[in-house]
Amino acid sequence: MPWKEIATSNHGGFLGFIVHTVIRFFQFVLGLTVIGLYGVDLNAARIAHKYVDGKWVYAVVVGTLSALTALVFMIPFIKTYRLFAWDLILFFLWIVVFGIFGNLFIKENPEGDAGITRMKNAVWVDLANMLLWLISSAFGLFMFFKNRGHLSLHTGRAKV
Repeated sequence: MPWKEIATSNHGGFLGFIVHTVIRFFQFVLGLTVIGLYGVDLNAARIAHKYVDGKWVYAVVVGTLSALTALVFMIPFIKTYRLFAWDLILFFLWIVVFGIFGNLFIKENPEGDAGITRMKNAVWVDLANMLLWLISSAFGLFMFFKNRGHLSLHTGRAKV
């Protein structure tokens, strides 16, 4: 079976493959964006030999996990719909990031402070990440049940 047929069969045809790849690309780019936005403060704290807030570390870790996952899941031969639970876990991790930083910065008035403006923008990047991981987990769940081939629920061996 040629690579194009293998890649498109795992993602619901050619259109599904294109949508999957575009979503994963944006997940990768936004994951790197979060690493950069929050890493600025972590680096400043490191240079000043000050306390590193765990919230910022958590955001960078979630961004790193997201970027690595998106990069691996962009490989066309991986049946990522079987790993939809990991997409769902990352979605919940992004909910936490958005909740933490949304609570801290959405209502904050920047008053010309570039750092607060950057963090307000980072909150919306967190929201975009959260929505992209929701979409990919829902698509993965749909493809999982579509591609099960009507096998039994418990063992997956018997045809129903």
